Amino acid sequence: MKLEVNLTKKLGEFDFSTRFRVEGGRIGIFGPSGSGKSTLSNLLTGFLAADSGIIRLDDHKLFDSSKRINLSPNRRRVAVVFQHAHLFPHLNVRKNLLYGYQRTPASQRQLKLTEVAAAMQIDHLLDRDVIRLSGGEKQRVALGRALLACPDLLILDEPLSALDKRLKDQIVPFLRKTLRRFTIPYLYISHSLSEMRLLTDQVLQFADGRLRQMTDADTLARQRMTSNHRGYLNHLTLSSPREVGDLLGYRWGGNELLLVSQEHPPEGLFELSSKDILLCKKHPHAMSARNLLTGTITGIIAQGGMVGVELNCGGEMLLAQVVREAAIELQLDVGKTVYAAIKASAFRYLA
Repeated sequence: MKLEVNLTKKLGEFDFSTRFRVEGGRIGIFGPSGSGKSTLSNLLTGFLAADSGIIRLDDHKLFDSSKRINLSPNRRRVAVVFQHAHLFPHLNVRKNLLYGYQRTPASQRQLKLTEVAAAMQIDHLLDRDVIRLSGGEKQRVALGRALLACPDLLILDEPLSALDKRLKDQIVPFLRKTLRRFTIPYLYISHSLSEMRLLTDQVLQFADGRLRQMTDADTLARQRMTSNHRGYLNHLTLSSPREVGDLLGYRWGGNELLLVSQEHPPEGLFELSSKDILLCKKHPHAMSARNLLTGTITGIIAQGGMVGVELNCGGEMLLAQVVREAAIELQLDVGKTVYAAIKASAFRYLA
């Protein structure tokens, strides 16, 4: 997907103005409330008309003020999933799913109801009234409806912000897998840095109606390490769990990490806070933490009174976080070897 945007819009006291060109299939729009994220979404879908500018999606102009082009929302082939599902209450799940599909020309229908319903894990709900669905089920139906419209662009506008943490934790892995499977280009709009890292490759960061930077989610997370109360969240792909006493041993590259045992041990992506990594200059003789890794320092990131320490642990990368005084006392510097101690309970499954 290629998306070119050059727009201005005045909404009362709020002045939105942006210009960018982006290519790819997994684009994030990141920023706090009031930064212009939803304004951009409404301009792209045609729910809101810009004062001036241009929107070009691939080879098609959706808006061009100089040529008086302003395609209506139903002609833009842009589908949206909002934070609230906005399902049709008088239609059951099946008819909601097919709403956009039936209005899509047969030549552009790339997906089938059966495969989307199966991927959404809602195939057993097709004949159910939508008022009898849970919040998570409603969001899955809304996503399925958008996918079945086979849009040129899918906009996910804060799709998880109305859900509690438990439901978010359930749906994020599901979203990650489903969006990769159907490969429809999307813009993922959120103020959640965690969602950006799991669901996007490139990120456009907005503030006060302006584009502040184009980057990737990992770089953005490193920049915001000290402002996030959980620090930087390392993402580790762990596999092949085995019982090690009362713990589980996972493969992480050439290392084995010990985690707290679970009834149904998952494999996949786990997160580990930079604040949960204790650095030692010398090999400790005894400790309560069950993991001790040898790491070579590959980078130092100074942010105010905190220091991020990049470690190469047998070919796998970690970012630890210590206060500046500790970095000085340990004489941390690029090329030096340190020991990283991590509790077995510090890991959290993501996807």
